[in-house]
Amino acid sequence: MTKYLLRRLIQMIPLLLAISILSFLLMHLAPGDPTAMYIDPTKSTAGSFEAQALLRKQLGLDEPVHIQYAKWLANTLQGNWGYSLVNRQTVWSNIMSRLPNTALLGGVSMVLALVFSIPIGIISAIKQYSLFDYLATALAFVGISVPTFWLGLMFMHIFGYRLMWLPVVGMRSVYHQYTGWPAVWDVGRHLILPATVLAMYSMASWTRYTRSSILETVGMDYIRTARSKGLREAAVVLRHVLRNALIPVITLLGLSLPNLVGGAFVTEMVFGWPGMGRLGINAIMGRDYPLIMGVTMVSSLMVVAGNLLADVAYAWADPRISLK
Repeated sequence: MTKYLLRRLIQMIPLLLAISILSFLLMHLAPGDPTAMYIDPTKSTAGSFEAQALLRKQLGLDEPVHIQYAKWLANTLQGNWGYSLVNRQTVWSNIMSRLPNTALLGGVSMVLALVFSIPIGIISAIKQYSLFDYLATALAFVGISVPTFWLGLMFMHIFGYRLMWLPVVGMRSVYHQYTGWPAVWDVGRHLILPATVLAMYSMASWTRYTRSSILETVGMDYIRTARSKGLREAAVVLRHVLRNALIPVITLLGLSLPNLVGGAFVTEMVFGWPGMGRLGINAIMGRDYPLIMGVTMVSSLMVVAGNLLADVAYAWADPRISLK
């Protein structure tokens, strides 16, 4: 196991390097100039042009792209992620102030998706072609088809503005400074809607995959043997069917992490959740190069690490798989 983890960690280095190169090139090929955040480009005077050229020189934007990338990579490897061009705070402090919020939203949404999708998929497979199966299938197709931003807006309109059950914007109440358990409850109430919306897409696809995997496993010879021995149906499903059927689902979990991270960007903007997604979109709109690269690399690292955890989970789910 240790050798496998070391080998995978070494393999992550060229992958992250390629992601950084591609992101850096795309960022500089995009139209616009970050110096426009400081100098009004509509005021075309000689002084403004000189000030803009001086600012580009100070920020290192007048150098060739490969020189800029080499300097960024050298500074990053030394732990210096640079400063945001907008708020002049360090990129690291910007990310660290938002990363726990994104981890909370993503973690809760993943738990919600797992808690509901796997039992629904199991019941749909066991009660194939029943009313429950048809209803779960229809809801799954709706969940896959509906865009995240539209679903978020509908949830805000229904549960926030019409019924006024839940808050719809932010992470904490603006008019109250809660402490202790009331503060936890306040964050939880703000978390319900964005976490549910973010979990809906994953829940729909995971339900379908669980159902298909269960149906495929139920027809195996060893399942018929277990039933012929007189085992209860619950024991057959939980001991024999579920563990083997989880292998494709674990694969899906690892592959779904990019969608989860990308969906968090949209969900955080819709609900005003102060996470990395909202930070990244604001950085893109403001042409904040250092912050864009920081958010991109941290998000990429989360996705790659999630895929590594999925591979390790294979060995737990199926003893036949050896991590060598």
